[in-house]
Amino acid sequence: MALKDLKVMQRNEAGIATVLGIFKQRFGERFQTGQSIREQHGHTTTYLPNQLPDGVAFVETTEEVQEIVRACAEHRVPVIAFGTGTSLEGHVNAPAGGISIDTSRMDKVLSVNAEDLDCTVQAGVTREALNTHLRDTGLFFPIDPGANASLGGMTSTRASGTNAVRYGTMRENVLSLKAVMADGEIVTTASRARKSSSGYDLTRLLVGSEGTLGVITEITLRLQGIPQAISGGVCPFPSVEAACNAVIMTIQMGIPVARIELVNALQMKAMKIYSNLDYPESPCLFVEFHGSEAGVAEQAESFGEIASEFGGGPFLWTTVAEERAKLWKARHEAYWASQSLRPGARALSTDACVPISRLAECIGETEADIAQAGLVAPIVGHVGDGNFHVLVLMDPNDPTEIAKAEAFVTRLAERAIAMDGTCTGEHGIGQGKVAFMEREHGHGVALMRTIKQALDPLDIMNPGKMLPL
Repeated sequence: MALKDLKVMQRNEAGIATVLGIFKQRFGERFQTGQSIREQHGHTTTYLPNQLPDGVAFVETTEEVQEIVRACAEHRVPVIAFGTGTSLEGHVNAPAGGISIDTSRMDKVLSVNAEDLDCTVQAGVTREALNTHLRDTGLFFPIDPGANASLGGMTSTRASGTNAVRYGTMRENVLSLKAVMADGEIVTTASRARKSSSGYDLTRLLVGSEGTLGVITEITLRLQGIPQAISGGVCPFPSVEAACNAVIMTIQMGIPVARIELVNALQMKAMKIYSNLDYPESPCLFVEFHGSEAGVAEQAESFGEIASEFGGGPFLWTTVAEERAKLWKARHEAYWASQSLRPGARALSTDACVPISRLAECIGETEADIAQAGLVAPIVGHVGDGNFHVLVLMDPNDPTEIAKAEAFVTRLAERAIAMDGTCTGEHGIGQGKVAFMEREHGHGVALMRTIKQALDPLDIMNPGKMLPL
């Protein structure tokens, strides 16, 4: 979305004033209207301008969320759910004002069913906090988007990350959830059973709905056993195309890779400086395997043979936890490393996803587009599932440069869609990618709108997100 296209929706001033009075009296110091708090809850890591809510409620229970939603529905005031604020496409902006429901104090792990490999958590529990809680059970939750996001937010945006190629995304790992709907009713979408043929799949409907249908308050999640052994390392390649072709062959041969991440030459340059890595300044794959000691060794050797067929290598791998941790720390620091390439620049982070057979072509065309536009924009990618990210660094005071960056993002989205892919593999739609919804989904957008109107006829649930106005 271009900055000029960012919508400001009509505010219900009388309704907002009424609920502010109600919530100040009801929640006391847990309801804040200060400027800095509201700025924090409207604008996070997004490139889009800040659109502030009118108040922030720090809730602790599902019943408190229900109380807020019912009052907001009565007075037609928008409700915007807030987790940790790590979203990238303006998901938590408040274009019509309203109330931000901060779930950070809903931070309890409610149950762990080790025998069934599942757990139930409140929406404010972060993925790192959950894995710390699970440490002594021999289990872990595998979805890792990089940021220490809340599990409610990860569910709302259908997050994924570095482990998705093996363990899937939030779509595959949410068994059930509890949500407060726009009419104030509490819905539990499913049981803990691993499968069901009963009724509509309400769980999948709410996973990825970005708070536009209801406020998620509890989530039941699949867990995985901690692997007996892990091997991993970094493999350089002569070109992005060669690296992508190695990924395609690895997947097609059924090698059970747990993580396979691409960084292009510019991104590796940044990571070498920022994270003090000692690797060639060329495209590289960060790879990891989970399993038995014999299995991960065999898988690493097989990948090394594939890499060599495409001119890659040497693939230096290790099972030493400290060495692997350094590699993945550097990968997770890619965002900050990229910004060091152009100090003072503003970062526009975007992503796309295509079938892996089109991945090399899509990234190659994207690199050529970046060069032709004269942009500084390193690339990283969860390439095992065809997803890659571009971080465009631009001068925030140069309108011409901003326009070039926005035009590039549009071309990238259109390129991915034309290759039977999607404008976003994991960042979500929010405000930033609304313009591509009809291009990608066609008449499906009208169906989505029908669902939205049926469940939220007053349009109070995170309005202005996901669906074109």
